[in-house]
Amino acid sequence: MSIAPAERRALQVVVAIACLVPLATGGISVMRGPGWLGHASSVPTDLDSQFRYVSGIFFALGLAFVTCIPAIERKGARFRLLGAMVVAGGLSRALSWAMVGVPSTGHQLGLVMELGVVPLLMMWQGRVARGSR
Repeated sequence: MSIAPAERRALQVVVAIACLVPLATGGISVMRGPGWLGHASSVPTDLDSQFRYVSGIFFALGLAFVTCIPAIERKGARFRLLGAMVVAGGLSRALSWAMVGVPSTGHQLGLVMELGVVPLLMMWQGRVARGSR
């Protein structure tokens, strides 16, 4: 099976667009803390620290995905590892939903990305990788 250069390019573009989520959200969250979500005065110091720490990891995850874009057909192991990290976060978010309650719309959309879009991108990347061999 041979993958057309157009499919490889389409995957690169979609991944680049998807990377905007962790880069923008992670960056804003590191700089502004949970305050940009409307919780500035009600968050304890340790929770603010943890929020910013996790946001920094989220930002770095976005950067790591960006490194996969140029040779995406050869970055399968890295792409799968990063994707597995996102899915693990999504499963954790789903656990929170089950135990604590329904999150805001933005976090529900995050869950769609984490347990829907990213696994689909992982399968697409695998298809492109197999087709380029």
